[in-house]
Amino acid sequence: MTSYSYVALDRRGAETRGALTVENQHEAIRAIRDMGFFPTKVVPARPERDRDLPSAEPTGARLRSRRRSWSIALTSERVKPRALVAFTRQVATLLEAGMPLLRGLRLLRQQESNSGLRRTIDNLAEDIESGASISEAMARHPRVFHRLYLQMVRAGEISGALDVVLRRLAELMEKSQRIKDKVVAAMFYPAAVMLVAAAVLGVLVVFVVPRFQLIFDGLLNGRPMPVLTRFVIGVSMLAKDNLVVALAGLATLVTGCILMGRTPPGRAFFDRLRLALPVFGDLIRKAAVVRIARTLGTLTMNGVPILQALQIVKDTSGNVLFSQAVQSIHDNVADGEPIATPFRASGVFPALMVGMVDIGEQTGALPEMLNRIADTYEEEVDHAVAAMTSLLEPIMIVFLALVVGCIVIALFLPLIDIVINIDTGGPGE
Repeated sequence: MTSYSYVALDRRGAETRGALTVENQHEAIRAIRDMGFFPTKVVPARPERDRDLPSAEPTGARLRSRRRSWSIALTSERVKPRALVAFTRQVATLLEAGMPLLRGLRLLRQQESNSGLRRTIDNLAEDIESGASISEAMARHPRVFHRLYLQMVRAGEISGALDVVLRRLAELMEKSQRIKDKVVAAMFYPAAVMLVAAAVLGVLVVFVVPRFQLIFDGLLNGRPMPVLTRFVIGVSMLAKDNLVVALAGLATLVTGCILMGRTPPGRAFFDRLRLALPVFGDLIRKAAVVRIARTLGTLTMNGVPILQALQIVKDTSGNVLFSQAVQSIHDNVADGEPIATPFRASGVFPALMVGMVDIGEQTGALPEMLNRIADTYEEEVDHAVAAMTSLLEPIMIVFLALVVGCIVIALFLPLIDIVINIDTGGPGE
């Protein structure tokens, strides 16, 4: 029999500590779960006579270990989400095939082409070889493995189903990246078209139209130009004379918006503005619902306590309004309320989602219901993106045709007058 000390969380997320005497670590984990706790750390207890003794590790070695940890945290590179998803899925596959984790990491390191991820895998293998768990080794790379990733891996370690959890994590990351790409694509298309259109119109107004004015002044012989032509030329001269001021003002406005968006009040303002947009606001809201429901469902399905899962979701929601709503839900659930009640009171989640959460909580199938919610709203995002793309394309084509057509007509009207007067021999003849 061996004594094990443990740290665990109860159903409300409160931490508790204790000790057990059992055959092995798996028996200790099972006993802690039978008591209604969620174990986060289970290690052999040190004998009483050893507790007051200095650590066997030399001070210099401890300092070198700390310096290495600091160096890893400072120099680790960010890894693209797609590369991290591929790495996660490969590790899950190797574990499912029965390959030891350390050997699998060495194998993945040999075939990895991304230099940053290759160095990260090297560090993970060294830490695991030194006795650290995979979650402890990953925690030293916060720029690569985010909090959600670490919590999922830690839950997989404790449950003994790391391969299953890693596969679910890879699927979660893939779906989150896919929904993000769809929203970005839906907003990028009109933005790119309008940017190109603005550049073309700028060239016409600033460089082309003024040259036509010189031609008209020489050929009209004092006759007035049409009203539309005078308006277009007036706008052109105004833009040409104030081009530097306009560009400086635009640069100042963009810089000010970026700096404002980095402050909490500014970020909250822009997040509210995005949700209030006529067409894009509903799309952004649905994408946020998908992200929150998918993350919360995956975490609770893998044994992460609901309060801890809500705290992680709050940090990964991507929108201040939804973060505040999730924090309010967390606080109310910690006070003993059912989870559906604060969901309904938040005012930012759709009624359909609130109703499905209520049903999932009453039937004891909340994780499955949350994933079903994510699937439902992901389909709605797909339909919304397709409808938006098909609708915006003709609208922008008509708008650009009207603007360019007005400029062309304004430039041709004086030419028609000039041709008519040349054919008739000029006025008065």
